[in-house]
Amino acid sequence: MKIWVDADACPVVIKDILFKAAERARAELTLVANQSMRIPRSRYIKFVQVSAGFDMADSEIVRRVGADDLVITSDIPLAAEVIEKGGYALSPRGELYTTENIKARLNMRDFMDTLRSSGINTGGPPTLNQGDRQLFANHLDRLLTRHANNS
Repeated sequence: MKIWVDADACPVVIKDILFKAAERARAELTLVANQSMRIPRSRYIKFVQVSAGFDMADSEIVRRVGADDLVITSDIPLAAEVIEKGGYALSPRGELYTTENIKARLNMRDFMDTLRSSGINTGGPPTLNQGDRQLFANHLDRLLTRHANNS
């Protein structure tokens, strides 16, 4: 299992959890972003910089992701493409996207986008809290453990 991170909007605290998990599990972790970022020196952690532009990082992740790989993203359409390719998608808030819930999440995203484009202020997401971080770490641990047991 390779781990891919849609890194431009991924919170620093989540990246820190991922860095530690990659070292502990000896899992290949690749951050993909259109701006340069610092990563720890590690044989397991890599960074890929893509051109600036709409969805360039998403396109690169979709191009490279394989079945059973994990993608960390809050981008619902990206998560849907990952699931379609047989991968796993986990949001930085700890929501595991699945074939069972992704269609509803896409519909809600489109609905909220329609509201915003009609001038309605829908507000933003709440601040990432300790419960979100714990949920994320727990899902990540379960996926890494499942993969290690199946290897």
